Amino acid sequence: MSPEGTKFQLKVWKYLKTIPKGKVKTYKQVAIGIKSPKSARAVANACAKNPYAPKIPCHRVIRSDGGLGGYSGRGGIGQKLKLLRSEKVVIQPYFKAFLSKKSK
Repeated sequence: MSPEGTKFQLKVWKYLKTIPKGKVKTYKQVAIGIKSPKSARAVANACAKNPYAPKIPCHRVIRSDGGLGGYSGRGGIGQKLKLLRSEKVVIQPYFKAFLSKKSK
């Protein structure tokens, strides 16, 4: 079965499958990776429309500020967090990142 979506969504989803387990990329890095560097928001939208999660691993895409962003798969953001932890991705508590930025 091949995924169904727009040409742009298919391009994003194909790229997501190249992100190895245990690694994450930002929406901007994915946009650059698909040769569309100004389309980070469109990448986020394509991830949000991904009906094939976690088979197409949109859980490996995060915001540039280190925030988790969203997750379209069953279980929402809590499931994204579980999946990333199961892949041994180190997750910093958001409030620490926020505090360290604010204190600079």
